[in-house]
Amino acid sequence: MNTPLRCQSTLIDEPSTHVKTHTGVPRRQLLQGAAAFVAGAATPLLWAANPLKIGYVSPQSGPLASFGEADKWVIVQMRKALAGGLMVGGQRHAVEIVLKDSESKPARASEVALELIARDRVTLVLTAGTTETAGPVSQACEAAGVPCISSIAPWQALLSSRKGDPAKGFDWTYHMFWGMEDLFASFIFGWLNAPTNRRVGGLFPDDGVGRAWSDKRNGFPQPLAGVGFTLTNPGPYANGTLEFNAQIAAMKRDACDIVTGVMLPSDAHTFLTQARQQRFKPKIVSLGKALLLPATLEELGDLGDGLSTEVWWSPSHPFASSLTGQTARDLTSAYEADTQRQWTQPIGFAHALFEVAVDALKRTRSTAPAHVRDAVAATRMDSIVGPVQWNGTGRSRNISRTPLVLGQWVKGKRNRYDLRIVCNVAHQKIPVDGQLRLLA
Repeated sequence: MNTPLRCQSTLIDEPSTHVKTHTGVPRRQLLQGAAAFVAGAATPLLWAANPLKIGYVSPQSGPLASFGEADKWVIVQMRKALAGGLMVGGQRHAVEIVLKDSESKPARASEVALELIARDRVTLVLTAGTTETAGPVSQACEAAGVPCISSIAPWQALLSSRKGDPAKGFDWTYHMFWGMEDLFASFIFGWLNAPTNRRVGGLFPDDGVGRAWSDKRNGFPQPLAGVGFTLTNPGPYANGTLEFNAQIAAMKRDACDIVTGVMLPSDAHTFLTQARQQRFKPKIVSLGKALLLPATLEELGDLGDGLSTEVWWSPSHPFASSLTGQTARDLTSAYEADTQRQWTQPIGFAHALFEVAVDALKRTRSTAPAHVRDAVAATRMDSIVGPVQWNGTGRSRNISRTPLVLGQWVKGKRNRYDLRIVCNVAHQKIPVDGQLRLLA
């Protein structure tokens, strides 16, 4: 229990500033100290006149909306966590988070990024939800000289979409996610011990990500050949195509036991349905992007059992939030309790973007764009998706690579399908909870 403060009486009653109190301190100094104490007690923190605004762009509608379905929930959690404001440059700022919908369209993503910069006057922009959103938003911020942190896009695809040079990098934009090398390793390590003929059929759309996957020098063909797999690539297809007859025919001709690629969820549904109709039965189907989210597996029905995909983040990941102290499992449990929906992988990265933003803002000298940018660039921290550090963990000074493992969808007790980690060779601190099994 704190003892109440009591005033000291002076030796005489005359209001002389040179008279000493019983403490031996001159009256003037004592009064000045008391005034400062009272002022500090009345206004314990100096609040800035203007709030600090953080912009967030993700697909809230359109074909990629499932990648942003948890963002509003994450933002509610962040508003609670930041209700007391942030200390920046000696002043406490109220924090506002402004969410913008990219509508799953690159042009719209660029447009709303410019709105955040010019109209909302944000201090920092965060963006996630595949290359179609992260690329244009990052590019708009780079052109405007506004700090930006992006995620949920393989770093090669992001750089390719922006026509960036990894050796040169960017001045204002920083990215945190895994790269194609991590995905290839996760898939191939998972396939190596499976009893297959090591013949792989590829499904690569005619877009930036598809071209990155199929590139002969930096894509899938080279690492596959290096460990004795052969690739059948029937050629690029248009996103939203209504038939995969040519691709299925080529894979049947070459007796492909494995199918891989990067697809939109709707295209994966079309391919898998037509493959079954045409009696093409691969032993393993590992697809990027399309099979990440439980909503897609629900739509696939019984076609979803045993499909495999990359796992960026899960309740099993051994990381915790620097903001709330929650573990990965705590965060997914909170999401499911609040929303009555199954957890999704983007939850972790949406949360981590705010972790990195807050860490940088706490360290910046001021809210000036260059100061914020420098603080972002100097980030070195542990987040709920793992360590984040630029200048050292990626092939570009603007890239911080995060861990990746292989998962497989299996029938669940409470959910129709649960995502189990089945190969962790690249990141053994992330525990496995199953083994890759062949499709029935």
